[in-house]
Amino acid sequence: MLAILIVFLLPLVARAALYVAGDTPRSWRDADWSSTKTLPPASEEPGARLVVFTGTTGAWKGIFAVHSWIVFKPAGAKDWTRYDVVGWGRPVRMNNWAADGRWYGNMPVAIADLHGADAERVIPKVEQAIAAYPFNDYGDYRIWPGPNSNSFVAAVLRAVPELQVSLPSNAMGRDFRPGFYAGPTDSRTGVELNLWGLAGIKLAWVEGIEVNLLGLVAGIDLRHPGIKLPGYGRIGFGPGEAVALAR
Repeated sequence: MLAILIVFLLPLVARAALYVAGDTPRSWRDADWSSTKTLPPASEEPGARLVVFTGTTGAWKGIFAVHSWIVFKPAGAKDWTRYDVVGWGRPVRMNNWAADGRWYGNMPVAIADLHGADAERVIPKVEQAIAAYPFNDYGDYRIWPGPNSNSFVAAVLRAVPELQVSLPSNAMGRDFRPGFYAGPTDSRTGVELNLWGLAGIKLAWVEGIEVNLLGLVAGIDLRHPGIKLPGYGRIGFGPGEAVALAR
């Protein structure tokens, strides 16, 4: 019980205190959703490109989690295409926000960024996975334990195993799977046991060692030495997940 308190609850208490003391937007109406200019206009990048973004979510949810989305353009496309999942209406949304927009005023981070032939090869698989996503009916969205926005992006990444990319450990909902699962991790670099995304354990090169308790994840990053704490994600040396570029 003491270990659970220290590892899983104290980090959240600290995050909650920072939220209360901070001046982050309390409502979506007050937040900045504008483009960060991270991506060039699609017309100025003739080749194919695919980017997976995450950004700290807003209001009280920012204590626990990030939001993730997928952006891509085939070669010659004049516009970026962005896919998110949201909690109202039909969950899967296309181009509701700027491709590289802030999320609740927070700067997004790219955890995967493919260019040229690599992107051209995986974009059709990404489109197929998005079309086949099974939780796209009214009422399917659930904040916890999922399926939510991170469950959606994680499902797409699983359908493209050559990416070898995993969402950050504080992307709550990324581990959601209906029922019991035993098999490869999302990056296909290790193994995991998982029960509905509510409890699980992973051992992998990309994911490291992770323990999931009620959707909160604690663990150790093996590839880039660091620790993973609920609410904070990875803390440690090197770039870690932030530049886990697929190759």
